[in-house]
Amino acid sequence: MDGSIARPRPLLALFVRLLTALALATMAMLVKLAGERGAHLIELIFWRQAITAGVIGAGLALTGRSALLRTTRLGSHAMRAASGLFGMIFTYGAVLLLPLAEATTLGFTAPVFAVLIAMILFREKIGPYRWAAVVMGFAGVVLVMQPGSGHHEGVTLAGVAVGLMAPLMVAIISFQIQDLNQTENPWSIVFWFAALSTPVAALALPFVSTAHDAQTWGIIIAMSLMGVLAQMLLTTSLRFGSAAVILLMDYTALLWASIYGYLVFDRAAPASLWLGAPLIIAAGVLIAWRERQLAKQRIAASRAGQE
Repeated sequence: MDGSIARPRPLLALFVRLLTALALATMAMLVKLAGERGAHLIELIFWRQAITAGVIGAGLALTGRSALLRTTRLGSHAMRAASGLFGMIFTYGAVLLLPLAEATTLGFTAPVFAVLIAMILFREKIGPYRWAAVVMGFAGVVLVMQPGSGHHEGVTLAGVAVGLMAPLMVAIISFQIQDLNQTENPWSIVFWFAALSTPVAALALPFVSTAHDAQTWGIIIAMSLMGVLAQMLLTTSLRFGSAAVILLMDYTALLWASIYGYLVFDRAAPASLWLGAPLIIAAGVLIAWRERQLAKQRIAASRAGQE
């Protein structure tokens, strides 16, 4: 994929984003499956990043587009890689510590954290719509998780804490990616994240690596390749449709996570999940809608100022 502007194709964007949600849910399922077979968290992160860097680097080289990886902002990429590696520890950790459906649902709180970060770090004024979304989002979390109540098998306070740190890191990283997107190609952002974080993860490998059978290695490799596919699909979806429009497709990951939880791990999602998840999803949708309205207002104000 080059740096040119693609023609908007909203239906294609929605379909590709649906596939992205499926790929991400499948990757999470494989992470959990590998973890249950003895693969360490750091091993999974290392192979995910190493294979991602290798596949993208080789793919661009074979198609004569290695120039897309040129950058003058290696320092910014390094900061994004550090945050991303930290975030992956929590993201994969949540999948390993919690049932798939619950871990996926907690991930939907990233837009809520983004609002709070904008208020705290960027002094952005938060109006009633977005405050309502914040309250609604965390009310949904409490309803879904009910930590410490004993109502949910496999849900612990530690798991919930890790599960909430994951979307917090996603929100922080989203601001870094927004900054990089001003000058960098999407493939450059993905490649340098993987390439710079792989050596760091490799430093810990001697302390955590264990012997695996062929099936476990197959799961680890499949998980890594599914991560690459998800990155490619995500990038493609954003070339053909706006993030505000295709955001809704991300929530279909909960359906896939619930299906995998039942078929692979023999655990049906609790009834409270289907009560609380709509609150969290509605919070994300409300935030996306409000952000779009505010963007329109800023554009209108800018045009008015130029007249």
